[in-house]
Order: sequence, then C-alpha cells, then structure tokens
Amino acid sequence: MTRFFRVNAVWDPEAEVFYSQSDIEGFHFEASDLDEFEAIMMDVAPELIVLNHRTVSGYGESSTESIPVILWQHP
Repeated sequence: MTRFFRVNAVWDPEAEVFYSQSDIEGFHFEASDLDEFEAIMMDVAPELIVLNHRTVSGYGESSTESIPVILWQHP
C-alpha cells in the first residue's frame, strides 16, 4: 500500500515568502520562491517521512515496497 503525503506552498505577502503546510510530521519551512521551495521539499521531505512516519507494520520487508508519494500544490 502506497501512502501519500501532502505539501502546500502558501504565499505570505507580508513576509514575502512561501511557507509549507503539510501532513508530514516536523516539516515546516519557508522559501523565497517556488524553485527554492521545491528544492527544499525534495531534499528534506523523503528523509522526514522515513524518520517520522515509517513503521514496521506500515511497510513490507522490501525497501522498494510501499514507497511514499509526495503531492504538492502551489497557488
């Protein structure tokens, strides 16, 4: 079973940054533009998913089984 995680890029006009809204535990960051946002997301999110959401009962024996998928949206 594949598990999906959501990441939204939300623009804060006062601070002039995109900030993350996500169901990935501990995943909170800001970026000045969407390219930077996406780069940070792709670098950090997979590691946080493994650290904070991987359980023995949630994944099979094979490391290629049940690979989490990140869904992200921007305005």
